[in-house]
This record gives sequence, structure tokens and C-alpha cells, in this order.
Amino acid sequence: MRIETPTTYFEKPGKKNTRQTLESAFERGKQLGLDEVVIASTTGETAYQALDLFEGFKITAVTYHCGFKEPFQNSMGPDVRKDLEDKGVTVVQASHALSGVERSIAKKYTGSYPVLLVADTLRLFGHGTKVAVEIAIMAADAGALTGNDIIAVGGTARGADTALIVKPAHQSNFFDLRIKEIICKPRTF
Repeated sequence: MRIETPTTYFEKPGKKNTRQTLESAFERGKQLGLDEVVIASTTGETAYQALDLFEGFKITAVTYHCGFKEPFQNSMGPDVRKDLEDKGVTVVQASHALSGVERSIAKKYTGSYPVLLVADTLRLFGHGTKVAVEIAIMAADAGALTGNDIIAVGGTARGADTALIVKPAHQSNFFDLRIKEIICKPRTF
């Protein structure tokens, strides 16, 4: 049996694709009967856009860990986080599943490190693909997911440009994760 799956390819990556990415992800999720979406959202902007579209879905927004950009500073402001949570969004703030402490070791000692190799391999499909997989792991590890298939939305720098259907897994079971469909992604990156 052949399953028809629509895939959208954007000419270039970036924030300008956010609305189309979210709309395509919502439509495909509804077609498949899914009800969980995980969104990468640094400042909350992409999560707010998802709130406008993903009616009936459990929305999880994943943001950078404290100190990612500046020591002891959060990328998502506390007022934004509280507002999103008040609107029903689960906000996960965690270390990157595909780098974490390993990035620090690589900076200090150089060399090859398996988790960073996995991240770079996923980037062969575009930065948003790596982000979508990573946030699915982070949300699973935070206890925000049921274990059912989800929509995972990532991007390149700001905004969203990649959406996947993913069977999530915890980082301790990373190789059980499955990328089932690519809903959209940049063609050039």
C-alpha cells in the first residue's frame, strides 16, 4: 500500500517560512489524528503563532537552557513563559539533547564526539531537522509527551522552517526515535 504524503520544500531557510510551516504541520497533524505538537521557541514568538493555529492540540514549547546565550540569563522572559503556560502551553527549558556537556568537552579538548556527530548528521537534512529531533527528545525527557507520534517543529536561527512527524524517544533510548514523515523543510540550506 502506498501512502501519499505532501511535502513542502522552501527555497531558503528562515523565519519567513514560519506561518506556512505551522499551517502545513497543523493540517498534516489533523489528517493523521495527532494531538501533540512540540515547537522550538527561543523567545515565545513561534509558540504564540502556534497557539493561533493548533486548536485541539497539546502544545509544548521548547526553549534554550539558562545561560545558552549569556551566563545565568534566560532567552525566554519569565512573563512570556508565564503567559504561555497560562494559555495552556507546556514550556520546557532544558540543555540541548544533542550537545549538552559534550559541546563543552569538544571546545576544551577538541576531537570527535558521538553526540555531536549525530547532530551534524541530522544537519545534513537542514538545521531545522536537527532542532525538531532534538526538541522531541528534550520534551520527552521533561515528561511533556505521551509517547505517541507527534509533530516536531524546528527552524534555522529564528522562526520555523521544518516540521516532522516523529515517534519520540528519551535520550537514553535515542535510537528508538523515528522520523516518520517530513512535512516541510528548506531545500537550500
